[in-house]
Amino acid sequence: MADEQVFGMGDAPLTEPTWPALTEDEIARAVAATWSGSAPSSIEWRGARPLSSTVGVRSDDGERLVVKRMPLRLRDGVALAEEHRFMVHLRERGIPVPEVRATVGDGAPDGFIYEVHRVGSGHDRYRADFSWTPYRDIGDARAAGAMLARLHRAAADFDAPARPARPLLATMHSDVVTAFEWHIAHRPSVARLLGERDWRAEVPELTADLTGVAPQWTHGDWHGTNLLWKDHAVTSVIDFGLADRTTAVFDLATAVERTAIDWVSLRDGGPANIREDQITALIQGYRSVRPPSTAEQNLLPDLLPLVHIGYELSEIDYFLTIANDQRNAEIAYQDWLLGHLRWYETADGRDLCDLLRDVSAT
Repeated sequence: MADEQVFGMGDAPLTEPTWPALTEDEIARAVAATWSGSAPSSIEWRGARPLSSTVGVRSDDGERLVVKRMPLRLRDGVALAEEHRFMVHLRERGIPVPEVRATVGDGAPDGFIYEVHRVGSGHDRYRADFSWTPYRDIGDARAAGAMLARLHRAAADFDAPARPARPLLATMHSDVVTAFEWHIAHRPSVARLLGERDWRAEVPELTADLTGVAPQWTHGDWHGTNLLWKDHAVTSVIDFGLADRTTAVFDLATAVERTAIDWVSLRDGGPANIREDQITALIQGYRSVRPPSTAEQNLLPDLLPLVHIGYELSEIDYFLTIANDQRNAEIAYQDWLLGHLRWYETADGRDLCDLLRDVSAT
């Protein structure tokens, strides 16, 4: 994979990045802000995720660190502190979350902010994979489900409100129409985009009953690329950028949606390639640590078609207000929002929800 390219929106596997690569001077300034005052001695890898710029470095004293740069309009110090408090809470309760060593802003209104993390324990075996990639095998799927359940148990007493309507967040909604209405009210760029079309005629009317499930903070982006591994054990949990106050069953549905359906193939007119074995293993792993309540079991198949709405509308907001990328905003709306929703009205989509209903109740 070329260092200067990142993952695209599905029409091309790799594309030119929106943001320039981190320079050696930027990396050195960020690493110098850690309490050890280290300096980077080498860049070990550059990430291919498109929404930020990330590198792995080794410091002059041998410490391995991750430096991540984002536009301040995407995440400022206040927004990152929301994520970091949650990460500290989880780490104090035994969840293997790498420590944040420093947060550094450059002070310019249209500038950047940098995070410096310790490298988590384990192998980043999914680093080169697209976000909707299946797990390598059912052993990884089962381990991912078990760790997700551990995280939910540890997060249950984290008492923080829901985050404001920032770009790139995984918010939860009980039906399609009210989700669109909420984001139109909170995101002017989305209101302008949707004001140009009859979106109510374009979206299916899907709903889920959220009564009976307790709200809590969740990861929001659970898939193999955000986990580190040793054999079939999850050894670190990373990337809390989408974390917010939702429900545990929302996070579990997200974990299924992110890995069990081949959305890239569907976008190109191909099959969904549903991984029934991995869905079963993921939920079995979850149940082995935290058995879902009856309300959660009933909600899971109805919530699955809805979990991607909040994120995708927030990604459209990001493309329009921060990345200045009208083309990707249209792709996000047509393919990754409407395309996902409409697929759940097909026979294959309904069969998947039925499968999830059976597996979650077993």
